[in-house]
Amino acid sequence: MTPLFGKTLSELNEVATSVGLPKFAAKQMADWLYKKNVASIDEMTNLPKVGRQRLAEQYEVGRKNPIDVATSIDGTKKYLFAVNGANGRQGYIETAFIPDDDRATLCVSSQVGCKMACQFCMTGRQGFGANLTSGEILNQMASIAERETLTNIVYMGMGEPMDNLEEVIKSVEILTSAWGYGWSPRRITVSTIGVTPALVQFIERCEAHVAISLHNAISEQRLELMPSEKAFPIAKTIEALRKYDWTGQRRLSFEYTMFEGKNDTPSHVSAITKLLAGIRCRINIINFNQIPDSDLKGSSRQKMERFRDSLNDKGFTATIRNSKGGDIFAACGLLSTKEQMKGISK
Repeated sequence: MTPLFGKTLSELNEVATSVGLPKFAAKQMADWLYKKNVASIDEMTNLPKVGRQRLAEQYEVGRKNPIDVATSIDGTKKYLFAVNGANGRQGYIETAFIPDDDRATLCVSSQVGCKMACQFCMTGRQGFGANLTSGEILNQMASIAERETLTNIVYMGMGEPMDNLEEVIKSVEILTSAWGYGWSPRRITVSTIGVTPALVQFIERCEAHVAISLHNAISEQRLELMPSEKAFPIAKTIEALRKYDWTGQRRLSFEYTMFEGKNDTPSHVSAITKLLAGIRCRINIINFNQIPDSDLKGSSRQKMERFRDSLNDKGFTATIRNSKGGDIFAACGLLSTKEQMKGISK
């Protein structure tokens, strides 16, 4: 069966025509899928019964509930979903719900695994499994208990969003369209290591905020942490970003996980200052969540605060992101890796 969930209005138009429904039925289906959150075609009661029967012969709604959830003492939750992986095998993805005062953020995945192989990321150790469909991306939001309370969505979970550009763009279209969820694009942030050609397309086709995984502004040192630096040098990414206006409501931010002795010195502040000179942006300093069998260690809180203050003194807006969910496999990819290893050991 082909899922209806995750299809755009134009795609639903094609579906309606293929089963003999009038084109206006596409908007009715979108309403049931994205506003009323139905679980079955039979619940789409304003469609003719014969039309529903024809739909059900080829299609299903296609939403799936999480198979597990871990809840932290701070209210953070990590949901685990089973999806289609490589070669028809079952794969697993994680979705993090992060409450913080009046904000409720959902961190969604865009791929099963990831091919970027960042040294500090557990997901990178899994290798690439599969691209998620727009429906599988949006299902992470639609199938959790907190869906009505969400204020923000960040594409910062498993995978590289720009490596799955079309499905990510499609999911953002559904999130922001009046016929879809009707969200403002200012509630959505999409992160990337800097896959520059795809990033340029994304900026020109979507209005969501953009976050760049920086982690080191010195190219040779960044390459040690992030092999993608060889194919997509951060200097070239910044050169491309300079062509766009970031002084309006659309936000550009840089993610900077701090590692003891690796990227936390005054020389690294200087490198960031030189690289990002003249760009209006935010810099989010992130505490490293330890992963197994890694020599990397997070910088001390004192170093992080000094680093932040130094950047702010240089005219940037730098903040330290609160670390949450430390008691529930906080590092991205840990929960899904654990589930995958269960299957391998059976």
